[in-house]
Amino acid sequence: MSAGPHRAVTRLLRELEVASVDLEARTAAATDRSGLIRRTVPDAVVHARSTRDVSLALRIASEEGCAVVPRGAGTGLAGGSVASAGEIVIDVSGMRAILELDPREHLAVVQPGVLNHEIDEAAASHGLFYAPDPGSTMICSIGGNIATNAGGMRCAKYGVTRESVLALEVVLADGSVVRTGHRTLKGVAGYDLTALIIGSEGTLGIVTEATVRLRPRPPKVATIAAWCAGAAEAATAVGAIVAAGVQPSMLELMDASTVRAVDALLGTDYAAHPGALLLIQTDGFGADAEADEIQRVIADIATSVLRASDPDEAALLVRARREAIPAVERRGRVAICDIGVPRTRLAEAVAGVEQIAAARGVEIFTIAHAGDGNMHPMVLLPDGATLLEGAPHAALDDMFRLAHRLGGTLTGEHGVGLVKREWLTDEVGEPVREVFAAIKSALDPRGILNPGKAI
Repeated sequence: MSAGPHRAVTRLLRELEVASVDLEARTAAATDRSGLIRRTVPDAVVHARSTRDVSLALRIASEEGCAVVPRGAGTGLAGGSVASAGEIVIDVSGMRAILELDPREHLAVVQPGVLNHEIDEAAASHGLFYAPDPGSTMICSIGGNIATNAGGMRCAKYGVTRESVLALEVVLADGSVVRTGHRTLKGVAGYDLTALIIGSEGTLGIVTEATVRLRPRPPKVATIAAWCAGAAEAATAVGAIVAAGVQPSMLELMDASTVRAVDALLGTDYAAHPGALLLIQTDGFGADAEADEIQRVIADIATSVLRASDPDEAALLVRARREAIPAVERRGRVAICDIGVPRTRLAEAVAGVEQIAAARGVEIFTIAHAGDGNMHPMVLLPDGATLLEGAPHAALDDMFRLAHRLGGTLTGEHGVGLVKREWLTDEVGEPVREVFAAIKSALDPRGILNPGKAI
């Protein structure tokens, strides 16, 4: 342990009751769901319970020149919250309060450890809902959603996290506390620092409070399951829906392999219909009319179409999509990719991923937030394989380059983290990397916040 981290840990233990050097806590804070495994563990963990805890921990770390890794629920998929020796972790997962819910202004004020679904459930009693809806809604926290600008299953209509965050409380690298944004739906005074913090992956500050936008809960939801001969055909159906001008609230894709894995987990029989599955929802007063139009548009593409007859049937279909990643994880360790492409080129991307799997000799399961072109190909890691070498790494490289060729991006919502840094310059260019570095230097001059991640 270098002198900086050693002094920082000593001071944290002396000045913060929530600081710990317990080996079990440090080991738990060393990794996330990305598949990355670190050989060492962080030097200490601060189990923050308040903004004051975060502020004091960052002030000590800044004064001692010690690297800090922010952490929430630990469900990240890009290695953004993994930590190792020489670093301390500030864990905000214990900050779990919904501080305010205003049904008249349609907003809530929450701490970063609040789980995504908890906001939605609290809003439901007021006839409202929180729109961002990651597949991992039951386990991911709002702080992590903000850090990566997470999307989810309703983003086809309602957008990603950025569209639902009005204001933030952020602790900067030196421990100072700032507030960004407004409680109003409009607000353009000064630079949009809220948008800057969202998606910055903990490299510019640690969010300790968020004011989020709620929306009226739709009076009607219609749910459709459509099976197609393959994932490429399902992607073609997505293009037809988009071209028709219909706006589904949910437009999700699972390839045949994933459907079989879900059946094995849930005991369902969706794979009795061969091929890939599209899960489609429309909502609002015109939900049924939009669903009718979607069925008409995909009639010549889909091999089978099911319209959910009751809420339970619809809920099971949605659950099947949510359980896709856990279902595949039962097969072994999984590296979950996160490419985004223009929706008009989704079929090409799906076909390209199938070709990559064959060429690299790896098994890839594909799911997608198809309504906004965000694919999550999941590479099954062979025993002993790691994400950043061998065939899995080569497949990852192929997929990122495929996305770029199609005019897309290497990450739609999971972030860059550690996993994707080597490809970032190819996407954004060196001049933009220099702008990133200038912003980072201005807000974190000692470079202590999540070093080596994102940018």
